[in-house]
Amino acid sequence: MAGLIPSTGRAMTPGAIHLAIHGVGKSFGGTRALDDVTLEVVSGAVHAFVGENGAGKSTLGKIVAGVIQPDQGQVTVAGEPVAFGSPREALARGIALVAQEVAVVPQRTVAENVFLGTEPRRFGFVQRRRLAGRFEQLVRDAGFEVPANAVVGTLPIAKQQQVEILRALAREAELIVFDEPTASLSATEVERFHEIVRSLARNGRTVILVSHFLTEVLTLADTITVLRDGRVVRTGPAAEETEDTLVAAMLGRSVGRTYPPKQRAAADAPIALSVRDLHAAGVAGASLNVRAGEIVALAGLVGAGRSELARAIYGAVPATAAELTAAGLRLPGRPVGSIRAGVALIPESRKDDGLLLTRSVRENVSLASLPRLGRLGFVRRRAETAGVREALERATAVPVLDATPMALSGGNQQKLLFARALLAEPRVLIADEPTRGVDVGAKRDLYELLVAMAARGVAILLISNEIEEILGLAHRVLVLRAGRIVAELDGDAVTEQAILAASFGRAVAVAS
Repeated sequence: MAGLIPSTGRAMTPGAIHLAIHGVGKSFGGTRALDDVTLEVVSGAVHAFVGENGAGKSTLGKIVAGVIQPDQGQVTVAGEPVAFGSPREALARGIALVAQEVAVVPQRTVAENVFLGTEPRRFGFVQRRRLAGRFEQLVRDAGFEVPANAVVGTLPIAKQQQVEILRALAREAELIVFDEPTASLSATEVERFHEIVRSLARNGRTVILVSHFLTEVLTLADTITVLRDGRVVRTGPAAEETEDTLVAAMLGRSVGRTYPPKQRAAADAPIALSVRDLHAAGVAGASLNVRAGEIVALAGLVGAGRSELARAIYGAVPATAAELTAAGLRLPGRPVGSIRAGVALIPESRKDDGLLLTRSVRENVSLASLPRLGRLGFVRRRAETAGVREALERATAVPVLDATPMALSGGNQQKLLFARALLAEPRVLIADEPTRGVDVGAKRDLYELLVAMAARGVAILLISNEIEEILGLAHRVLVLRAGRIVAELDGDAVTEQAILAASFGRAVAVAS
């Protein structure tokens, strides 16, 4: 079980200064990501970086791990100045990164990914038996359930994220930077991860935690650094902070109610999405309706089939169904047909399935609307620019049309997907983890956007690992288990207890 992770035997004396950052700055083009950042990280402690999207916290974590090189300033490790040119150089000094966007080799197995570059060898050949033994010990210590021989590309995002965590643990790093490590984990997996972090600190290793989940930060961190607009607002003991004080420091202001008021869809509103007896990989005969103006959430444990159902409805994976219609139009089982029928998808992974990272913001936002913006096979640039600008403004996204998504924060990348959906004017929106890796301020923006779209008659199918998000947004909840819808909750029946009971297979009342 987690909690048994051994010490590397090389960790520094607890309480000593493990990492010092002085006057560090970093710019991307004309954007100043970090400005004169100075702080110290103590050995054997959990030090959290928090801030809204674009505050610079992930950039700072990547500088520590050698992924990004600073333009100015100095980083020291154990009192020695360093200038990492790559993650490999940082790893040689005992620093590893578990990034927000998973970076696995999808064609290789879990065990091969975990020990990539460090495989036990003899005479140039990988010692498979030793590798398997090391892997089994590692997963026992971590408390994860990941099959060693599974091909990583076939696993859900949550399991791929566990592979990343196991890889960092396998390298016995003395300092591990975790960037949004629990964004795709279930409640049970989150608790296991928390125990791993506590175990690492108990055994003298240092943890830098970059997270938007303030409850998680307050639960795990010894020290918290708040960043805003690339500058350090303050660094202090976690025991002296609350969620309210952190939010105020992050945003420079307090925020009001997290979730906007829900407007109930009319009982006689037309059915915008109808699914009957849908079968696909991970889905076993699902049926559901979503009315115009209604937000229906798919809940359940990781692996229950929620994302699989969403992708099958959209046509991203092969599926069969007795009925699959949007606004009365038969969906053909292909994304291009779904787009034409007025269905938009915000996928679980913006990097893998959502954005063209090397293309411009303009091209990313207009991608699903090109037939409407074109004439005789050519894009009407003026119409495209005007439409994209309006969509970005409605999504409260950064209106830099010619930049690439790679230059934007995770939150602004997510807003590009919303802007694309808005420009396409959908009748149905499938939103799979729509606030993954998004800060508290941007979350509020996206919540208001979802509720506003529903108020204009868009039918929304919502998938979220955060039960609080489901409770705050959904009119109705469908709970999946093993690819089947096992409960429907409506009105006052939508409670955390009811969702968890249905997810784990306990008795629960089904709404009529």
